[in-house]
Order: sequence, then C-alpha cells, then structure tokens
Amino acid sequence: MAVKRNLAEQIFGAEENSAAKMDPEKLGRFQKIAAHMYHTPQLSAKEVGTPAISKAGRQISDMINDTYRTFYFVSVLRLDMVYVTLILTLTGIFNVLIRPLMGIAYDRTRTRWGKARPYAIFAPAMYFGATALLFCGRLFFDNDITDDPRKILFVFSMMIIRDTFSLIYKVPVDNYLTLMTPNPKDRMSVGLWETFAKRWSGDFLAALIMPLLDLARHGLIAATPGAIFAGFGIVSAFIGTSGGMLLAINCPERIILQPKPAPIQKTLFYILKNKYMMRNFIADMAGSWWSKGGYTWDVVSQLEIFGGVLRTFPWYLPRQIFPIVSISFIEPFKKMFGGSYRKTIILMRVWDFFVDMVAAVTGLTTNVVGTWWKAGILFAVCDGINCLNDSPSTVLESEIGREISDYTEYMTGERPDGSIGILTMLLGKVTEPLKALVTIMVFKWSGYDPNIAGNRAWSQECVRENLTMYSRVFFLYKLANLASFFFNMLPMIFYDLEGKKKEDMYTALNERRALIAKQHTMSGEMAAMIEMMEKQEAAQL
Repeated sequence: MAVKRNLAEQIFGAEENSAAKMDPEKLGRFQKIAAHMYHTPQLSAKEVGTPAISKAGRQISDMINDTYRTFYFVSVLRLDMVYVTLILTLTGIFNVLIRPLMGIAYDRTRTRWGKARPYAIFAPAMYFGATALLFCGRLFFDNDITDDPRKILFVFSMMIIRDTFSLIYKVPVDNYLTLMTPNPKDRMSVGLWETFAKRWSGDFLAALIMPLLDLARHGLIAATPGAIFAGFGIVSAFIGTSGGMLLAINCPERIILQPKPAPIQKTLFYILKNKYMMRNFIADMAGSWWSKGGYTWDVVSQLEIFGGVLRTFPWYLPRQIFPIVSISFIEPFKKMFGGSYRKTIILMRVWDFFVDMVAAVTGLTTNVVGTWWKAGILFAVCDGINCLNDSPSTVLESEIGREISDYTEYMTGERPDGSIGILTMLLGKVTEPLKALVTIMVFKWSGYDPNIAGNRAWSQECVRENLTMYSRVFFLYKLANLASFFFNMLPMIFYDLEGKKKEDMYTALNERRALIAKQHTMSGEMAAMIEMMEKQEAAQL
C-alpha cells in the first residue's frame, strides 16, 4: 500500500520545489508583498489596451478561418468535400508530429526580453500572412474544377504553414497576460477590453462578409466571393501582425519563472498534476468531434432562410448591441453568487443552452422557418437574450482558464504551457477529419447541398418547398453544440478553486516568484514592482 501511495504521489502530487510544497518559513518573508501582488493592480492604461488591438486582428482571422473556412473551401474555392477531408486528415497528422517540438521549444525559452515576447514579435507575420494567402486562393485559381490538383496542393501547403505558426503564435499570446501581472483585477480588465475589441472590431468586421457576399450575389457590387475573402484575409493579416508586434513592444513580462526549466520528460506529464486541466482535457476529448458538423450553418441561415443578409439585417442587431450592454452585468452576475465564478458560469451556460433549445425545437417542430420574418424574429429574440450574458461569460471563463494554468505552476514550479498545450491543442487537430466526416453525415441528414451555397437565388417559395430541409438546417444552427455543451459543463461542476483556497494558492505562488526574483537577476519591471510594494509596506509601518 505504501508503494502505491508513493507512486500516486509521484505522478499526481506536487513537485518538491513548487509553491505547494516549499517550506512556508522560506516563503514567509515575502507574504505581504505576495498579498499586494494579488490585491493591487499593476498595469498601465497602455498595457490594458494594447492586448485588445492584438485580439481584434486575431478575431477577424479566427472568424474567417473557424466560421467560414469550410464554406470557403467548398463553395468559393470549389473543392470537393472529400478532398477537404483528406487535407484536414493530413494536416492533422503533420500537427501530431511537429507540435510537440514547438511546444517544448516554447517552454524552454528564457531570454532577457521574457518568455513570450520574442514569439509575439516575429510569429504574427508568418501566421497571419499564411492565413491571408489561403483566403486569396480563388484569385490564383479561378475555376470550378473540384478536383484541381493545383488547388488541392495550394490549400494543403497553406494549411501546413498556417498550422505550423499557429502554435508559435497562439501559445505565447494566449499565456501573455498571465506573465504580465499576477493581479486578477488587472487580468479581468484586460479581458474586458479584449472582449470589447472582439465584438466591436473583430466580430463587426468579420460580420461584413455575409452582407458583401449577398450584395455581390445580386450584382449590386462588382466583387466576386473570392475577392471578398481575399480582402478580409489581407485586412486581418495587417491588423493581426501590427497588434502582435505592439503587444510585444508595449507589454513587458513581470512574472519571474524558474530560470532552469524541468526536464522535458517531466513537463510532458505535468497535466497530470493539474486535476482541473485534466478534467477539461477529458471533456474536450469527449465533445470535440462534433463542433456543428464543421460547416457554417450561419451562412445558410442568413442567405437562404432569412432572405438575404441585407433584408434581415434587423435580426442581427441584438448580436452587435447586447454584448456591449452586457458589460454592465459583469459585477451583478458575480455578486449574485457571492463572487463564485463557477456558479455564475454554470448559470450562464444553462441559460444559453435553454434559450437555444427553445429556438431549435420551435424551428424544427413548427412552420416558423417557412416565413422569413417569423424565423428572423425567433432568431433575434433568442440570440438577443443569450447575448445579454456575453461579456460576463467571456471575462469570467477566461479568468478561470488563467487560474487553471496558474495551478500548474503552483503544483510544479513550472509554466509548461507549450508542453501541456501539445495535448490540448492536438486534440482539435486530431478530431478535424472526424468533424469533416460528421459534416458529410449532417449534409445527408438535412438534405442540404453545400455546392450551391452562396449562389442560390433566395426565394420564399424555395424555402417553403424545402421546409423540412431548412427546418433541420435551422435546428443545426441553433442547437449544434449539444455534445460539447454537455461534456464541457461537467468539469465546471467540480471546480473548487475559489475563495480562500484560491487566495492561498496565489499568495504561495507570488511568494515563490518574489523569492526567485531575489535569488536571480530580476527583470526591471519585476524589480520595480517589488521595490514599490516594499516602500508601501515601510510607509504603512
């Protein structure tokens, strides 16, 4: 029994040199400074605002790639879905082979400028540049041959380059905020501005794709779908690259990490030390195969069910306005459950699911989809209700994600974001081919033909003649995340890193960071922060 306990402790227990295991007396002299780090905001207005610019550029790129990619491949570039599935399968295999090397390289990065900043300088140009070229594909291959080998090779090559630099860019940038400040108020302020930028810059610009496609389809503007996608790809590349570089220039890293990283063979398994991250990983694995079947049902709903984007513009106004209104609900939502992020997020997720369920079932079981304005009103009301919790859910869920990452450092003394990210980010790539196969099955179930999407002239009669098909499409649009919703909810039920437990963790973490900073050469930013806090303590005495 003792052997089994020792083995379990070795695999799942805290590392000897971590904040969870270090001698309290050794850390005790930094207790007041650690408390200040946790309770006192440190970021300037420039440091709070700059990540929002970076987030806006990335959101445009992600919206195009995540929301419209399959639509672009099949309906604009004109590739057969079989070849799209093959490309996603091959790029998934490539990622399995290459991502571990990149994740390990990031974890072992230690420079005078920090851990993430060097990557934020050069990686955005390659990542966003490859994305822009990918969506310029129709300009290079202006034909409708669905098995053109040149198009297949082009898409495959661009996907390989884009995915290669995706990790180099996204892992450092996703973890940048946790290296800037240990203060939750700072991080939530940045998260709030990032949410604002995503909604009013990234989402707003990306939302223009559908209206422009609709205008082009009716001959009201002299632009092809290929040119529209190319334009958005280039704009996202410019904003994303500029924002990434500004992030590296304006936002220093204050958090001091272990100077010498742990051996690779240990950090690869550090996810086992974090029970919260392990639960999320299992939940993602269980639900990531679906993801709306991999197709952009939003395109079909706007262009064919709602009568065209311009005609149904009012139905999308709540999506643009209510998230900004929801900013004022962040504090009331937190206070509703005594500051418990877990309870607040569970409430908001159930809220979203219930409202989407009402819309999906109503659309599937009634004839409401057969009348464009009735379908639009149903969508606008339900979408508006859900958008009222948009800002609170985004800010609080992001902060919980950062807390979970900090728990790894608490348990191990390391921040192996790259190594752990190998497992979590590879999950999505491994399931890409399965999503594509599910998409084919979904097409068969709904009866929808994606090869004529974006070119079919909308008519009320067409929708009514194919009411069953469009009712199923609307159902997929509103309730396609059922599997991921169910599995991703389970870890949140058991999340207990709250209250005193969370504050004690951050106190120990910041004590250890201060100890490392004193024992080793500090960054100027960290030295200034500690010096300021020591002066504040002396003045109070």
